Parts: sequence; structure tokens; C-alpha cells
Amino acid sequence: MESDDSSKQLDRRTVLKASGLAGLAGLAGCVSTTDDGGDGGGSDGSDGGSDGGSTETDGDGGSGDGGSGPYNIGMVDALTGSLSAFGERNQRGKDLALEDVNEVGIDGRELAITVEDSESESQGGVSAAQKLVNQDGVPFLIGAVGSGVSLAIYESVVQGTDVVQLSQNSTGLSLTDFPGLLRMSPTGRTQSTALANIIAEDGYDNVALTYVNNDYGQSLADAFVDAYEGEVVYNSPHDQEQQSYSSVVSEMNSAGADAWLFITYQAEFATMVNEVYSSGYEAQFYGADSVSGDNVIENTPEGSIEGMKIVVPSAPVEEENYQQFASDFEEAYGEQPTAWSAYAYDCVVTAALSIQAADEFTGAALQETVRDVTRPEGEQVTSFEAASQILADGGGPSDVDYQGVSGPIDFDENGDPVGFLQILTVQDHDYVGTGFLES
Repeated sequence: MESDDSSKQLDRRTVLKASGLAGLAGLAGCVSTTDDGGDGGGSDGSDGGSDGGSTETDGDGGSGDGGSGPYNIGMVDALTGSLSAFGERNQRGKDLALEDVNEVGIDGRELAITVEDSESESQGGVSAAQKLVNQDGVPFLIGAVGSGVSLAIYESVVQGTDVVQLSQNSTGLSLTDFPGLLRMSPTGRTQSTALANIIAEDGYDNVALTYVNNDYGQSLADAFVDAYEGEVVYNSPHDQEQQSYSSVVSEMNSAGADAWLFITYQAEFATMVNEVYSSGYEAQFYGADSVSGDNVIENTPEGSIEGMKIVVPSAPVEEENYQQFASDFEEAYGEQPTAWSAYAYDCVVTAALSIQAADEFTGAALQETVRDVTRPEGEQVTSFEAASQILADGGGPSDVDYQGVSGPIDFDENGDPVGFLQILTVQDHDYVGTGFLES
């Protein structure tokens, strides 16, 4: 885990680049999970994949016996529930990655991914993972979205086995304490530190904070309190999926802070905004990554969140491989991707490279290769095809440094990757990128 001193220096090392790009990073979009790229979905993103699971390719499931069928791995995603907007984008990033991997192949075989629904809850995630690991026998598991869900899966299903678990979207700080649990998205500590610096630089010396009552919310809130040099005059959790948060916003207003920080999810935040707006309360809003998305824009009055600043994980949007990914995504789905889509894409490619580099298709063998195929000691490559060619020519996992569409990965000893952040500002009821943070 990084030290508190180093995390607090993030803003001092920051390079801010003005950007008019909106929606390229971190926004959890609200579109259908249908494969035809149509709009299809409701604004809350809850209708996609509600059948609870799907398999991308039929075959013998990669039993490790040298067969010719697909290598089958598992994925636990939020197809329904409060995190389904993230799950939708994950599925689209995953699908694009599967196309790219299977166009090349893994030693003449394809990759298949069996997807199970966490329902955005820990128990649902554990049940999904148990099915994938214990019944389907997958040696590699991508999952999950929520940090609490990922931790529950690891502690209840994966820990003590050889199965590789790589979370696509979890940013909770406590994942750092479990080196066996890898993640593609960066730790939320960088978000919390950046928010503390931004609020202070905007001239606010006190803040009212509310956070969703789970591992994600608690850990980011604690990290913010540690990093913020002003006074946190209100600091209270709230539960998910409540019909009203009027007591929360009333208490925040009564605390007297001019800056309010929200660490919660889109649906919960939209409810709070409507209650703030109807009550006539006024404050400068700030938010962590999961408050941003179409669900909020579509379900709140224009002007109700004007000027709000949000810090979100970002992909390196100026890099050529990200631009190609974004072009493919827009061609397939009619909209720009988010960082969450890029993380899911890179999870699939990393899994595929780990399989190709391993001596056999087992969890123990994949544990030996999953970290090495993205390390800087190898030759830098920006596509599965180029990385696969190095391995096909006799190279080992340490000869490959896959640079993902989400940026350099390079898992550290805690299973955390390198990360980028972007500042989004709400302007004319839309998200506008106004700067990048690069530690």
C-alpha cells in the first residue's frame, strides 16, 4: 500500500491539461446490453442481461487437457441492480476484446467467457462466483464491479484456491490489503486525495460528506478525511436503494458547509439531487467516480448540479491504441466508451495473454503468468495480436509488456495497477472534461 505522504503528493505532481472531451472517461453509460448496438435500454441500465448469465462461445470449456475447444473463463458482472450501468459498459468492452482475441486465437483455440450476474450485491456475486468456480471449473475469474462484491467473492470463493481473480471496476482501498485479488482499475485513494486537493484549492475549508454504506464508500471517505486539511463538519453513511434521502440532505444543509461531497452511486445521487433542488438548498457539489452518468443527467433538473466537479478513473485518451478502441466502440455501439469499458477490455486481453504464456490451462499456471505479461521489463506492445506474436515466437511472459487501452497496467505487489484520473465538470447539464491527473 502506498504511504500517506506519497498519496498526498499526488496533486503536487499533477499535470492538468485542459480538455473539451466529454464522456470519454469514467461515465457509466446507460445503454442496452444487446449485441446489435441499438439504444434499447432504459435510463437506469437495468434491463440488460437480466437472464442471469450467458456463455459467449460453446465448447469444451478449456479443461486443460489439450483439447481444441475454447478456453473458458468466467466473469461476474453487474447485469442488474444499482451498478448495472457499469455492467453494461463492461459487457461491451468485453465483447470487443473477445473479437480481437479470437480473430488471432490462442495457440489455435478461441477464448470463451461465461458471464454470471452479481445483481450488484455481495451475496449475488458470491453465488455467481461459486457457480463459475465450483461447477464450471474456471481457473480465471474476472469480477466484480463493486469493491464489496469483489472482496466477498475473494474471501468466500477464491481465497485458498489457485483461481486467478481480476476485478474490472473495483476501486475500494481495502482491496490493496489482498495481494491475491488483482484489479484493473486504480485504487480509490488517488481519487480521494485528488478531491481533497481540489476542494481545498477551490477555497473551501470545510465540507459535508456522505458516502454509501459499503466498503467502496467507507474506504474512499476515510481516505478523503485523511487527505483533507480542512474540517469535515458532516460525515455520515447512507444505505443503497432508499426511496428518499431527505434526512441526509437536510443534515448536510444544517451542517453549514458550502462544499458537499458525495461518494455514492448514480441512482442514490439522483434522488439526493432532486431533494436538494426541491428544498432550495445550495452548495458546491463534488463527487467520486460512481456519481457520474446518464442516469444522473436524465433524472435531475437542468441546473441542479451545474458546476459540480467529479474525479473519475480515466483512460489515456490521447494514445493511439485507446483511440482505435474508442473508434471500434463507437462504430459498434454508436457512442464513445468509458474508462470502465476499457478496464473490462484489458481484463480479457490480460487473461488471454496469461493463458497463452502459461504451460497449462490451470489456475496455478495462470498465477505464474498473469502479472508478468504487463510488466515494464518486457517489450512494449499495445494490442493482443502483437503480444501474442511475441509469445508465439518463443518469448515468455516476462518478454511481454502489454500496454492496455486503459493505460499501462504493471500490477504492483498488492495487485494494484498504474492509473490515470480525469476531472469532469458539469456544464449546461452535461459532463465536460476539464483536466487530467497523472501521478
